[in-house]
Amino acid sequence: MDKDPQTSSCREPVAGAGAFTVKEAGPVSWTPSRCSCCVSGYVEPLVLIQLAEQVDPATKQWIMKVMAAPESLGGAGLLAHPGEDVDGDVIVVSAPRCTLLRATEELGLCKLDKDGNMSAFSNQDTENFPSSENMQEFLTLAEKQFIVKHQLETMRAKKDQRIPGLTQAKGVLRSRQGILQKLERAGVIRQVFPLHDQKRLTALGKEWYSKKSLWGQPLDSIQDYFGGPVAFYFSFLDFYTWALVPPAVLGVLLLMLLPPGAASGDQEIQKMVVAGGVPDEEDSPSVSAHMVQAVFSMLWSTIFMELWKRRSSSLSYHWGTFNLTERFAEPRPGFRGELGVNPITGRLEPLFPEWKRQLRMGLGSVPVVGLFLGLVVLGMVGFYHGEAMVKNLHQSSGTLLTTVLLYLPSMLHILYTNMLSTLYQRVALSLTEWENHREESSFQNHHTTKVLVFTFFNCFAVLFHIAFFKQDLPLLRKRLSSLLIVNQLVNQCSEVMIPFIVDRFYNSQDRDLMEDDPEADSLRAQISVPAFPGLFSEYIELLVQFGYLSLFSCIYPLTALLLLINNITEIRGDAYKICRLFRKPFSPPVSNMGVWQHVLILVKMILAFMIPDEPDWVRIKREQIEFNSMQALSQQVGRHTSLLRPVLIKPIIIHMLLVFYSEKLRLLQELNLDEKEATAELNLTSRGTVFLFLVQTNASFQEHQQLRITLGSVCAIYF
Repeated sequence: MDKDPQTSSCREPVAGAGAFTVKEAGPVSWTPSRCSCCVSGYVEPLVLIQLAEQVDPATKQWIMKVMAAPESLGGAGLLAHPGEDVDGDVIVVSAPRCTLLRATEELGLCKLDKDGNMSAFSNQDTENFPSSENMQEFLTLAEKQFIVKHQLETMRAKKDQRIPGLTQAKGVLRSRQGILQKLERAGVIRQVFPLHDQKRLTALGKEWYSKKSLWGQPLDSIQDYFGGPVAFYFSFLDFYTWALVPPAVLGVLLLMLLPPGAASGDQEIQKMVVAGGVPDEEDSPSVSAHMVQAVFSMLWSTIFMELWKRRSSSLSYHWGTFNLTERFAEPRPGFRGELGVNPITGRLEPLFPEWKRQLRMGLGSVPVVGLFLGLVVLGMVGFYHGEAMVKNLHQSSGTLLTTVLLYLPSMLHILYTNMLSTLYQRVALSLTEWENHREESSFQNHHTTKVLVFTFFNCFAVLFHIAFFKQDLPLLRKRLSSLLIVNQLVNQCSEVMIPFIVDRFYNSQDRDLMEDDPEADSLRAQISVPAFPGLFSEYIELLVQFGYLSLFSCIYPLTALLLLINNITEIRGDAYKICRLFRKPFSPPVSNMGVWQHVLILVKMILAFMIPDEPDWVRIKREQIEFNSMQALSQQVGRHTSLLRPVLIKPIIIHMLLVFYSEKLRLLQELNLDEKEATAELNLTSRGTVFLFLVQTNASFQEHQQLRITLGSVCAIYF
């Protein structure tokens, strides 16, 4: 499809159909628009639907008809094209102007109004949004493609019917049942994905990963093409990368400017830790590089997170996603269950009992996660055993070979943890699929929780054990340096070298095919490209980095420098992969990084817990002073209370007891008891009242007798 600049407005009359070639006779144009304001000479292909092989043409025509039907009749209000072949297995989908505007209001997107401010869009007030006349300017490509996906997922049958071309078992479509979900379960639709715009993608690549400058990224162009989730990830990666400059500079200065004793301070700290107790003022450790780096890391992580939250809010406003509307989530594609009526929406959809899901989580997922955590502990024991063997060998011989072998246990254990992490991520995904969560957000939350628990334990268990139990700072430094160096080599290989080789040799045939006949083969080439795996592993990598830097950089000051070098190449590598190696992903509008932003805040809270505001000896002294002050205050209050008791407390208690006694007598009078029963009740009440007085006031014998006389007088009033 070639875009005509003169006919890009959606209010212009039809000048022709799309640019798909015709291989057989038959209608190969877009389905007609039902609104005159949506008629345009250019229809932008947004989404491709791949059908099963040898699908019945009647089924394909029925699907296109339902997509083009208005929403009031159970359709999606979209435009459909049969692709390059009427009987082929693809359907290309676009969206008219009216559908895009209605969905923009439903999603709660904000757009620039005529005053230049971001305002929530209203379909009834389009005059306030001048750019709404041109969809190429009003909505980004990612927003339009997500709207198409949203419209497809909301298609529902209005009555019981049968899908043409399918067998009786697969073709039955019941009222209020989701049409897209039904076609996916029946095997008619294989996959749905957004289409690349090759011209815009090439321009973005030149502006992004091909430029020579290291500073800045085209975030607006990324958000326009790939959507909010990808743009927020690269914005955070860029912000985090250049925020590493101050700790990297500090780490280099600590190694270069401070003397060896101050730069390490291992021996002094080791002696203090082993000796234990509270150091005296003269024996307190002097300021070392460890302390400087630890305090700076705590301040840096706090300032970094606060500045990022401000930047995230600014980007959310700039991209019009700060006021998104909460919507009732549709069942995710992988959700399975018996067909039934949803009690909330009244729609026909798969239902799965919650108790079955909880049973699967408790009896299946939890034991498997525990098993992998046990494998982490087993690897840690093996690491310590190998470390002891190599250390003994080095002490006995002391050759250059044994010096090199000192790093062998750490490297082998790092490879073990990396392989275990790769295996666990696949197992965690399978477990979460097996748990059968209805909503995509619930699925992602449970998957993230599983991976985070294992990742934190797998990456930091050895470091915490060395730091707080073995208390071996040289071993901790060696372990951390090995982690950073080996992981950086592995990341550079996987992030840069392997993607380049795959793109250069594996995808070269598809690229040559597109260059020979781009219009006829562009769709086939995009179908053959693997789906985008998502940003889950990328966020996990950043989380581990942030943990290393925040928690342990005081032991190895070059941590920030190594991470800075790694992330500079990481930005280019990730940009290259998402543009060249994978299919374009759907990107829903988001206002921030989602759950990952909360995870980073949690890491910062762990940092605050691990690095207290004051040393232990200062805390003990402060608590001793507070305890002595409280003891002195309690003694002073006790003296004042003993003086007030005979003057104030006893009259108050006597008054309360008399009120209670009088009320009891009134109730006895209303019961009309005989003389014997009334006398027994009066004696019991009188004795109880006097006993309470004695307990509460520690009264003397004279006060006791005076109360008995008073109670007798009160009794005479009633009887």
